[in-house]
Amino acid sequence: MMYPKTICNLIECYKKLPGIGEKTAERLALATMDLDDEVIAMFSNSLLDIKTKIKRCNICNNLTEEDTCLICKDKTRNHDVICVVEEPKNIITFEKTGAFNGLYHVLDGLISPLDGINPDDLNIDALIKRIDEENIKEVILALKSSIEGETTSLYISKKLENKGVIITKIAHGIPLGADMDYIDSLTISMALEDRKPLT
Repeated sequence: MMYPKTICNLIECYKKLPGIGEKTAERLALATMDLDDEVIAMFSNSLLDIKTKIKRCNICNNLTEEDTCLICKDKTRNHDVICVVEEPKNIITFEKTGAFNGLYHVLDGLISPLDGINPDDLNIDALIKRIDEENIKEVILALKSSIEGETTSLYISKKLENKGVIITKIAHGIPLGADMDYIDSLTISMALEDRKPLT
């Protein structure tokens, strides 16, 4: 039996989310119908808000509702160290461990010429500007262990070699090719503690 158009539209919307297939989208759409009006209103408002209120931090490129994110504003953090990550969700992964109390910098991708992603497409110039203008003593490269991650790490280390900062890379306790989202907190904590200089 075919669902009414409204339900079909909702199923199609859920299918646009990563990892959601036809069956899961159908279950989610039918479950949504059973939610209270209050929850539906909150759901609806949240979807609109995420497109209108969320922006990028003017310092580190993290997700925020203000011009500067809470991490960059936090005076209790170590402002001498920047941890460079691929995308904003990596920051959440590191923050959950409680093992790092410095600042972050989001690149928004990794160098991948095959995919048409070059250094100029990433947020590398802003990182160099921060190092030039702030009193940064160490840059931790916390990028995934892949060809793209290694290429990006090497490129950044070359760009920073005369900047007077220590460049370290998280240890390879993180498996080769692993997605940072699926790494457990203990592995990330150990990788951060066991980071090694690149040169």
